[in-house]
Amino acid sequence: MALNLEDKKAIVAEVSTVASESISLVVADYRGIAVPKMTDLRRKARASGIYLRVIRNTLARRAIKGTGFECLDDKLTGPLVFGFSKDEPGAAAKLFRDFAKENEAFKVQGLSVAGEYYAPSHLEAVASLPTKHEALCQLAAMLMAPATQLARTIKEPTQMLVRALDDLSKQQQ
Repeated sequence: MALNLEDKKAIVAEVSTVASESISLVVADYRGIAVPKMTDLRRKARASGIYLRVIRNTLARRAIKGTGFECLDDKLTGPLVFGFSKDEPGAAAKLFRDFAKENEAFKVQGLSVAGEYYAPSHLEAVASLPTKHEALCQLAAMLMAPATQLARTIKEPTQMLVRALDDLSKQQQ
């Protein structure tokens, strides 16, 4: 289906808006993937809050121009699927990693997080980034660690005294 100029402008504007609001982008070659499997990938992407789109590379270049994802410009060759993640930097990478494990023909071409380009070999590292909730929990645990250690240190001498008195009372009986 041929696109007219207005359709192309609308696609570029839509993808450009999504790109400007997103944290990360993963680009993958989907040649050889059956339609039902791609439909399943789209369903999983919607459930994960990932904007998934197949667009022409020339339109994609125009859409990402001026965004942090411009570093992927030279990687846009062949039929590609674009996965934009708005909330979690590793969400699209996790989705593409899991899908690539199930489908050997699915090849990640590159990824970008916060304007930095990463080679496909870094997919696992980006996919293992904690979610926002996990990162906040880790931060809270780190902030609480000194207070917890202090409480244990203060409590230990009294526990030692109680144990010693308990042992002494057992010996006297």
